[in-house]
Amino acid sequence: MIELANISKKFGQMPVLEDLSLTVMPHSRTVIVGPSGSGKTTLLRILAGFESPDSGRIVLNGKTLFDADTFIPAHLRGIGFVPQEGGLFPHMKVADNIAYGLKGSKQENQRRVAELMDLVSLSHALADHWPHEISGGQQQRVALARALAQEPVLMLLDEPFSALDTGLRAATRKATANLLDEAGVASVLVTHDQQEALSFASQIAVMRKGSFAQVGSPMEVYYQPVDEATALFLGDALIFPARVNGEVATCALGPVPVDNPLASGEKRIMLRHEQVVITPRVSDCDPAQAVTITDVDFTGYLSTLTLACPAWPGVLQVKTVSQQRWQVNMAVVLRVEGYGCVLGDY
Repeated sequence: MIELANISKKFGQMPVLEDLSLTVMPHSRTVIVGPSGSGKTTLLRILAGFESPDSGRIVLNGKTLFDADTFIPAHLRGIGFVPQEGGLFPHMKVADNIAYGLKGSKQENQRRVAELMDLVSLSHALADHWPHEISGGQQQRVALARALAQEPVLMLLDEPFSALDTGLRAATRKATANLLDEAGVASVLVTHDQQEALSFASQIAVMRKGSFAQVGSPMEVYYQPVDEATALFLGDALIFPARVNGEVATCALGPVPVDNPLASGEKRIMLRHEQVVITPRVSDCDPAQAVTITDVDFTGYLSTLTLACPAWPGVLQVKTVSQQRWQVNMAVVLRVEGYGCVLGDY
């Protein structure tokens, strides 16, 4: 669908993007996720044609949009853009916002607007409302309908759900993903919200300081991050020093199978909290290996258990699904599910 090769960009003497390469497949949902200032929005604006990179190449469906000799402007790229908070024209009613840019007759445009409102699940009764008279979620659907009106081959979304409250954000995100799938439109979404990235994406590109730290599927980047910074950015993680030998790492939790049989020596391994299964201890064990709950921080669905063991240099805090039986001084057993990830150096 679209291929970026060796994209770089400076503002003055400050590098913003450095040698970025990325491929977006047809009908896919790519999310670019990273902290503020990592270059996400600049990259999205370059894709849209609002900014020009200093070097590199951008190809869309075999057509060069940018290289050393070419720059196709935004209005000729066939790419849709949904800005943060929708960016609706406040002086235009909903129907006029959606129809903006349509070239047909008045009747053709009215019919097309009605089709688009159905597509994004907006009531036709809202057509004569002003943007300020509809909800935030409805405004985002209007913005999406306006972008789809141009029949783009690629949709760019710049943190489109950030202004919505938590419940509405999740529902709107899911509806948008389904809508883009039904329309057969590939998309690139920019966000700093890790949960949003993991939920929306079929491909995630993790940005850090103007470069891609890792590109892969949501499962891959979550359970097999390339380094500790990426692991911690994508969610809560347990990091342990370990001695890796073959396919097993020995750490504070004992022997843990690892996902990199080629790694060996003193390393650091990562486990996600949900991989540590905690159950009450029903029989005696070596006192030196006895694990005890020293604190329970209950927050509803999840609780953070502080665990102590004589063999550990300190305590371990694990987030787990809450159970009424968790009590301070309770003896428990820990079991690891899946594989530990051997982290690269950073």
